[in-house]
Formats: sequence, structure tokens, C-alpha cells
Amino acid sequence: MTIPEAYAVCREIAKREAKNFYYAFRVLPRHKSDAMCAIYAFMRRADDLADDESISIEQRRIEMALWVGSWRDARNGALTDDAVFIALNDAQRRFQISDQLLEELVQGTTMDLEPQATAVQTYATFDDLYRYCYLVASVVGLVCIRVFGYTDPRAEKLAEETGVAFQLTNILRDVKEDAERGRIYLPLDLMAQFQVAEERIHALAAGASMESRERALLGEIGNRAERYYASADKLLPMIDADSRAALWVLVTIYHGLLKKIERSGYEVFTERISVATPKKLGILAQGAVMSLGNRVLA
Repeated sequence: MTIPEAYAVCREIAKREAKNFYYAFRVLPRHKSDAMCAIYAFMRRADDLADDESISIEQRRIEMALWVGSWRDARNGALTDDAVFIALNDAQRRFQISDQLLEELVQGTTMDLEPQATAVQTYATFDDLYRYCYLVASVVGLVCIRVFGYTDPRAEKLAEETGVAFQLTNILRDVKEDAERGRIYLPLDLMAQFQVAEERIHALAAGASMESRERALLGEIGNRAERYYASADKLLPMIDADSRAALWVLVTIYHGLLKKIERSGYEVFTERISVATPKKLGILAQGAVMSLGNRVLA
């Protein structure tokens, strides 16, 4: 398989699965868009292996270990016919994406497969949750800015915090589904502060009505996400002009999702809140205009 053919496979995966991310890919220059599709396809494959509930967690660990081993072999020069590995290897070379970042990305994906001391997966403190967010989202941001391009080293911390903002938004959106899977990503220290027990989260997921203390808990998570979105605003002008629109599209969609959750009064247990497709297309159109203008200026 040629490298262009491998990128084409990754682009089809991203087009089919990426949703919010693919809107951002559309306003990048082609070579950067190809790289982002390869990175996304790699993440998607890892996520699918980790979340495959048709097999046991033990079997998922085995499948993940085999897949990671194959990826490491391909990265180290072994022949492979895996389109995702071929495209990712090329993107890694082209944009100087370190092995360490990709290993951290895999580590984040496999965190949900680690043996748990209790039946429900939880995080004791917000600092523990931040570390989880770093591995599953901030690392993605650090990979993305290498493709987007930047020169100011301050961009790295800002990208880290932007990733945390995205992941906290995902946690709020998915709190019901996560509870049904035996995962509570609301940190136990904040739950104790707002007097919300684990059993109460499961009751809400099963249909109980929310009370003020649960809204206050979710509101605290939302407030922290809002503070991290401020880092995205600072990051935007540090990104190369030809990629600035892509970051703007991502931040606008994700921050818009958080705003919609806030406006609902955090009614995330009764519906899965999302940004409507026409709204996303409008953001994409604005991003496309911004992209053309930025490229002229560049």
C-alpha cells in the first residue's frame, strides 16, 4: 500500500467517525488534514478496542496488547500492510511527533482497561481526574499543535489545558452513559463537597430527578472547564496562520456544547446534549472563510 492510499483509508475513517474533529480537518491544508486523519484513525482504532463491550475486559486487554505490539513493530521499521500504521508513521516523520507523545496517547486509551479496586471506576480527586484528562485529551492536543505548527513554547501548556476543557465537556455530556458502564468521572472529593454519593449518580442514570446539589456539582465541573477554555483563546494566535481556523472550529464546537449543557441546567441525565449539525455546518463555513483569509495573510 502506498502512503497516499494509506492516507485515503484514514480519511474515510475520519469522515465516517470523527464528527466534531472532521469539521476542523476540513479547513486545514491538505497535507495537515491528511496527518490529522491518520492521527484520528489511530485513536479511533485504540478507542474501539478499549470500548468493545462484546468481549470481556480481559480479552480487550489481550487484543489491545497485540495491536500495540504490532504498531510498535511498524514504527520500528517492520513491514506492515496496516493503512493506519503506514499513514501515522509518515505523519510522525513529517511533523516531528515524538514516540513519547504517541505512547502517552495509547496509555490514555488503555486507562479504562486497567484493573479496578472497586466495581465502579472513579477518581479520588480533581488532580487525579486532570491526569486522566491529560492522557486522553491533552496529549491529543499536543500532537495536534505539532501538525498545526507553532513556535512559542507557551503553546504547549495552553494546548494541554484546552484538551482538559474538551474532556471535561465530554464528561458532562456523557455522565449518564459512563455511569451505566460502571464509570464515574466526577471526582470523589467534589462529590463529597456537594454531598452527592455514588449511589445517587446511578439513581440519576436510572431515571431519578436531579436536585440542586447535583446541579451544583456538575456546575463546578462546568466552571472549571470554562476556565480552561480561556487557554484556548490564548493558544489560537500562537498557531500557524494556515491552521488557526481548524483550532477555532474545534474550540467553537466544543465550547458551544458546554454552553448548551449549561443552558439546559445540566440536564444531562435526561438527554444526550449535542450541537446540531446545521450549527456545526455554519461554524465550518465561518472557519472556511477564516482559513482562506489566513492563508492569504500567511
